[in-house]
Amino acid sequence: MLKVGLTGGIGAGKSEVSRLLVSYGAVLVDADKIAREVVEPGTPGLDAVVDAFGPGVLTADGRLDRPKLGALVFADDDKRATLNAIVHPLVRARSVELESAAGEEDIVVHDVPLLVESGLTGLYDMVVVVDASPGTQLDRLVRLRGMAESEARSRMAAQATRERRTAAADLVIDNDGPLEKLEPQVRAVWERLVERAAADG
Repeated sequence: MLKVGLTGGIGAGKSEVSRLLVSYGAVLVDADKIAREVVEPGTPGLDAVVDAFGPGVLTADGRLDRPKLGALVFADDDKRATLNAIVHPLVRARSVELESAAGEEDIVVHDVPLLVESGLTGLYDMVVVVDASPGTQLDRLVRLRGMAESEARSRMAAQATRERRTAAADLVIDNDGPLEKLEPQVRAVWERLVERAAADG
């Protein structure tokens, strides 16, 4: 089994890279998806978040109000650290379960937004970074996701710098351009991963 860490700044286009890798045969472990699952209603994770931040972070139907919580934690380093201390161990435990279910011959791609920030590079055989310029990230967040520019800048500032992320990478995918320039790069990265898996096997 080859364990690959995939990361990139917010708005860099990691989701599209994940989708392509899965289409080539990768087994995906999506930390963002798991992070949503571990705070679903009725979970210990949601109980812990409410204990830490109060019932004001819930919607009327008892679900986590993500925009409200996001506005709280991205404006306050201590609150973000509190949230991460609750959610990250739960995400890691579930990620290990999903990875264990994959086959010995599989290439398992862990899509982890805060891989570099959390000091997790050592958990993977290879680290792939999806890179885009801050200007491109900002444009995508505002134009495509409908974020206010101030919120987008705040979220970008809460992540590792572009330089720190690329320094941690074994392979970098440049996603500053249009979609048609992305696919050949991801295909080339997949071929490198297959070669590495064969060499390790």
